[in-house]
Amino acid sequence: MEDTGQLIKVSIEAFDKENFSNASKSKITPNPIFLPVNPESFTQNFKVELNLDQGQGNQSTDAKYRGTKPEELKLEFIFDGTNTIQGYNSKLDKNAQRDAAPEKSPLPVKDQLKIFMNTVYNMNGEIHRPHFLKVHWGDGFKFTCILSSLDLNYTLFKPNGDPLRVKASATFLNYIAQQERVAREKKKSPDLTRSRQVKAGDRLDNMTFEIYNNVKYVTQIAKANGLTSFRRITPGNELVFPPLDKTSS
Repeated sequence: MEDTGQLIKVSIEAFDKENFSNASKSKITPNPIFLPVNPESFTQNFKVELNLDQGQGNQSTDAKYRGTKPEELKLEFIFDGTNTIQGYNSKLDKNAQRDAAPEKSPLPVKDQLKIFMNTVYNMNGEIHRPHFLKVHWGDGFKFTCILSSLDLNYTLFKPNGDPLRVKASATFLNYIAQQERVAREKKKSPDLTRSRQVKAGDRLDNMTFEIYNNVKYVTQIAKANGLTSFRRITPGNELVFPPLDKTSS
């Protein structure tokens, strides 16, 4: 992204469809919104989920990959009503982006919060859930997501008790529509038979858990492979993992 010297605010665009589009009669306004002031901190969190179950009699465990958790984005910023912050965008819309001077009639903090909450948190009655979101910061960052948590810390007040400054900590969870997620993963259908070659150190219960996400089917797998004991599998042998009757164990 070319540095033009222009201050670019973080924007949040709201959608009423999970493919990040809006119905023709969408009533989301303003859309997008711009954070009133850029974040004090910006954190991305990545997490790999591992199976750390330790077999009986073992002193250590073989950490097996179970999945990758959705990425998280955490933003910390303030809502302010003192009218003392240069370039502060109390109206949260794009028109206020054009003027770096203090606004003549800034919105009260409670009204700023209402705009923000209607965009990221409050339920949209048309879709019966909060909006799907895209967080942008210039041309260099775009994050498709939903809000997962929001903490509001009220730190400054008017004499009548109205808030003058609120510190916000918002966490957004990466969201991918079902059709796109299936296309990305390109996994075999769970309704199809799979096969695995046994390697040294493999255990049938662990292999069953890895494929079905539940160890209780190990007896069915042993029967499907003609095994007299699920505790004895031979390295080099090919085992099949077919579709199972989930009503029995």
